[in-house]
Amino acid sequence: MRIEDFDYNLPEELIAQKPADQRDSSRLLVVHRDENEDGSWADIRTEHRHFRDILEYLKPGDCLVLNDSKVIPARLFGTKEVKDAKSKLPGAKAEFLLIKRTSGEDTWEVMVRPGRRLKPGDDVIFSGPGSDIPDGLPLKAHIIDYGQDGTRIVKFEYEGIFMERLEEIGSMPLPPYIERHSEDTDKERYQTVYCREEGSVAAPTAGLHFTDELLAKAEEMGVELAYVTLHVGIGTFRPVKVENIEDHHMHFEEYSISPEAAETINRAKRDGRRIISVGTTSTRTVESAARWNDEVKCWQLKAGSGSTGIFIYPGYEWKITDSLITNFHLPKSTLIMLISALYDREKILEVYEKAVREEYRFFSYGDAMFIE
Repeated sequence: MRIEDFDYNLPEELIAQKPADQRDSSRLLVVHRDENEDGSWADIRTEHRHFRDILEYLKPGDCLVLNDSKVIPARLFGTKEVKDAKSKLPGAKAEFLLIKRTSGEDTWEVMVRPGRRLKPGDDVIFSGPGSDIPDGLPLKAHIIDYGQDGTRIVKFEYEGIFMERLEEIGSMPLPPYIERHSEDTDKERYQTVYCREEGSVAAPTAGLHFTDELLAKAEEMGVELAYVTLHVGIGTFRPVKVENIEDHHMHFEEYSISPEAAETINRAKRDGRRIISVGTTSTRTVESAARWNDEVKCWQLKAGSGSTGIFIYPGYEWKITDSLITNFHLPKSTLIMLISALYDREKILEVYEKAVREEYRFFSYGDAMFIE
């Protein structure tokens, strides 16, 4: 398949720059996957609702799989330290985006800007609210090596607890298509209400629409909730650069599944109940951890931690996921390829064309779709 097979026209004004006023007030496009008698897909049937109506499409026994990863304020703004004592010139401005820890608490792989001015041996001091720690050191980064794809390996120097320093100084790492600086409200709205495990540099955005009340009502009606963790990396923003999509290689991300979550999902799978993944990250997690079980004659999850670079595109053999709640994704992205694998590429593009005509809001802070 060619990358052009997953393209569509999106007017720039439909890219959401801010979240909806209320999480569950975002719109919901429901896609019914009806089949003909011969097993082929029937004509597209959709409904236009609001996300709070999702309960009408859930039923007792369904299992919702949610990614509880928490976004860290991973964007840092600082100044390159001037080491020439005689120089009166200010240091160059620098921007860091934390990607992942490479060893221990203090050493990270980061994206840097401007890259040409930041080399091993350089130090950067970060500014912002809370950057000056009384009777102590500000947050400082020592660049110790080059990483992959132009990144840097840095070791941080600070006093206290690193995540507390990051909360004081860092900004939320909003995606590049949100053309504004992050605000205080983003620290709450660019997180799911159920986030727990710190480690993502991008939100699992399908979950942003859920409220505590919606989740409680779902449980009351007999829907089971299973929380897994996949820390979303910077690869989620990186475009596919190859013409043949089968030549694309995903960046690896860390995931974990507790024994309790695995058993909840496995029991539902054994019973033939519907597994509904909330977002592509939850989907990739459960599909990565799936193992065939000869005893029960179905796919089951293996609890534990791992690293996944799974790439799901049309032709993929689904193992765990039956249905998907998701946002609208970038043209030519691995995410639109994943949802095309769950339904049908041409029909997904028709659905997207309909969403554009109906002026749905797209991407991270945009509206949602339920492929039921």
